[in-house]
Amino acid sequence: MISSTSAPPGWIVWSLRVLATAHLAGVLGQAALAGLFVTGDVDLLEWHRNNAGFTHVLLYLQLVAAILLWRPVRGPGWPALAGLGLVAAETAQVGLGQARMIALHFPLGMTIFGLSAVFTVWTWRSLRTAAA
Repeated sequence: MISSTSAPPGWIVWSLRVLATAHLAGVLGQAALAGLFVTGDVDLLEWHRNNAGFTHVLLYLQLVAAILLWRPVRGPGWPALAGLGLVAAETAQVGLGQARMIALHFPLGMTIFGLSAVFTVWTWRSLRTAAA
């Protein structure tokens, strides 16, 4: 946690919170769409693919917010590293999905969901703004 004397500006914290929450919602949407697709609604595969692109863009924006938390205001660096790790994992996830390597795609998706959830909870519970 960042001490109250070095709390980052509210706009950085809120940007990170909103982006992490939106990314997590996108990841949850991916799981729901995948579940519906594998139960027979093949039209949802296109939705799954499109949502993946949107979710991946949100993650890149989340990474930018985490870097802004780290570098300019000297906040913790691990959120930027975690964001970079999630970018790598999601990039691999896209490749596995396109290659139809479902045996690896499903567990990696569950891992991405878990890590995204932990990250999002951290943004809401541990980050304090300069105004808090």
